[in-house]
Amino acid sequence: MLKEAPDHHDADLVLKLYDLRREAVMRESRNTMNREFWPRTAEELLAVLKPDHPLNRPFRQTSTYWEMVYGMARHGIVHADFLAENSGEGLFLFARVEPFLAPLREASGPRAFRNAEWIATHCELGRTMLEHFQARVQRTLAAR
Repeated sequence: MLKEAPDHHDADLVLKLYDLRREAVMRESRNTMNREFWPRTAEELLAVLKPDHPLNRPFRQTSTYWEMVYGMARHGIVHADFLAENSGEGLFLFARVEPFLAPLREASGPRAFRNAEWIATHCELGRTMLEHFQARVQRTLAAR
């Protein structure tokens, strides 16, 4: 059952998730992904799955973190719109992966980015944010 409205438990959980994002290794992984991860093709995305790829560790760290976070909304642990409002960075990552979701799932497993996809399709704010991030990704790729 999804939460109807956010409460103080949601606020507490979102603050804890924010603290986890500030952890040194996580912060570096997030910075690396936001700076260097701009796949133009499925092949470029799938390359990061190889253990020796320089973005493999940051990709695994950030993608699994956001999947955990968005899974909390999908399972009704935290209010989805409240979470999306305060945790949009995962949707920014999803916007870069989403065009290649089918080959990614074929290569890595059918559950890849399932929770981010849920936030982006079942949450009103998530849909709006994804559209914004998709446009941002297109502008950035065009400028590169």
